[in-house]
Amino acid sequence: MKRILVLGGSGFIGRHVCEKARQLNCRVTVPTRRMVNARAVWPLPWVDVIEADIHDEAQLARLVRGHDAVVNLVAILHGDAAAFDHAHVALVQKLVRACQDASVPQLVHVSALGAAADAPSLYQRSKAQGEAVLTASSLALTILRPSVVFGAHDQFLNLFARLQAVFPVLPLAGAATRFQPVWVQDVAQAIVNRLRPANPLKPAGATGPLFEACGPDVYTLRELAQLAGSWSGHARPVFALPDALARLQATVMEWLPGEPMLSRDNLASLRVDNVASGALPGLAALGVTPASLLAIAPAYLRPDLSGPLLTMRRQSGRL
Repeated sequence: MKRILVLGGSGFIGRHVCEKARQLNCRVTVPTRRMVNARAVWPLPWVDVIEADIHDEAQLARLVRGHDAVVNLVAILHGDAAAFDHAHVALVQKLVRACQDASVPQLVHVSALGAAADAPSLYQRSKAQGEAVLTASSLALTILRPSVVFGAHDQFLNLFARLQAVFPVLPLAGAATRFQPVWVQDVAQAIVNRLRPANPLKPAGATGPLFEACGPDVYTLRELAQLAGSWSGHARPVFALPDALARLQATVMEWLPGEPMLSRDNLASLRVDNVASGALPGLAALGVTPASLLAIAPAYLRPDLSGPLLTMRRQSGRL
C-alpha cells in the first residue's frame, strides 16, 4: 500500500486532498503541531495524524522516511520577509534534503499563480524562490500554481459575504485586479491524480513540472465581491479605493489584533492580474475539468440553496 505524507494536511486544501486520497488505496500521514488543529481529518480511517514540528529538520527527516510521495501545501499569506522565507523557502530546502536522503520518488508542491522573482509582493517572490529550490533538485516534481481557491469554508468569498452582512458599503482595494478562481475540490483532485502510480500524466508540449490550476472564468475582484454579497443575500455597494486610501487601509489593518484581512504585501500582489498565462499546461493536463464559480459558490454562500445543490452534486459525483 502506498504511503503519502501531506504537509499542511489540516489546512483548507489539505483536508480535501486527504479526503480524495481514498481513491489511491493508501495511508496518509498528516503532521501537525497540535492534534486539535487536524480534527477535520480525524474521522478519515486512512489518515494518521502525528504531532510534529515540520520546521525542525530532524523531525521532518523522520517523517519523510518510509513514504512513497510527499505533498507540500504549507503556505502563509501574511508576514514579513523572514516569515515568508521560513515557510516558503527554508522549509522547502529542508524537505528537498529529506526526500533525497530518504529516496522518496515523488514530490507534489503547491505554489501560487503569479510566483516570480520580480513579482511585486514578498509572498509571490518567496513562492518563486521555493520553486527555484525544487527545480534545482533531482526530485520527480509536480508544481501546481493555483489562482485564488474557493470552496465551502474558504476565507475569500466567505469573507466578502461576512463583511457585507455587517457594513453598509464595501470599500475595496485592487478592485480591478483580475482573478481566475479555482474550486478547492478540483485542486485536490489534480494532486491526487498526479499521485496515481500508473498515471504520470505528462501532457504533450509540457517542458517541465509546472501546471497552472485555474477555473474556467475570469472575474475582477469587484465582481467577486459583488457576487459574494448577492449570493449570500447581503449585497452592498462596492467601491474601488484609490491607491493612497488602499495603502492607508492596509496599514491600519496590519496593526489590528489577529490576522489582518489585508496587508501591504497583499496590496502589492494586487498590482498584477492573477490569471493563467496560457504558457503552461492547466488542470486538463492533470485529468480535471474545472468547475465554474457559478456552479459551486451559491451552494455554500446561500444556506437556503446549500442542501439541494450539495445533494445534486454528490449524486452526480462532483463531491
